[in-house]
Amino acid sequence: MEIQFNFKNFEPSEHLKKYAENRFSKLEKYIKRIDSAFLQVNMEVDRFRQKIDVILNADDIHIKGQEESQDMYASIDMVLDKIEAQLRKMKDKEKDRRKGKLGKTTSSLEAQKAVSSVKGTPNIVMSENYISKPISIEDAAMELQKSDNIFVVFINADTRRVNVLYKKKNGDFGLIDPRV
Repeated sequence: MEIQFNFKNFEPSEHLKKYAENRFSKLEKYIKRIDSAFLQVNMEVDRFRQKIDVILNADDIHIKGQEESQDMYASIDMVLDKIEAQLRKMKDKEKDRRKGKLGKTTSSLEAQKAVSSVKGTPNIVMSENYISKPISIEDAAMELQKSDNIFVVFINADTRRVNVLYKKKNGDFGLIDPRV
């Protein structure tokens, strides 16, 4: 990665340049084509403010960062954190995009499994067998009130069809009488 330094209102020390080069070399792990990457670092001293502007052009990335403090070394660290956070965010978005395409296939597979389990044989957890003699709707209601069940299946004495009487949320009863 090529790094270009521009200094305004001060003469930099060799130590400052080395420090900045060393710190900004950490960005290389986020860049695919390092040889085409270009980093422009503009440092400026304005009385007590130490300002730094960084522009990174690499791959299809164009990132800017700016910081200022009373110490140029601190400004370098702060702007590096900003640039690194932006690169991490871009990298995560790219991963999510790739996973998103894969994620849709896995979620559609899960949906197909759910549909196939409905079409196929579902798991029967509990089964009750009982012989029911025909009873009236009123007797079925009394039986439902006595029990903790939310419904009762019975043969209606009047119609000789299988009916379902169930408890509604408001305390009333509902009747299902299928007509065949």
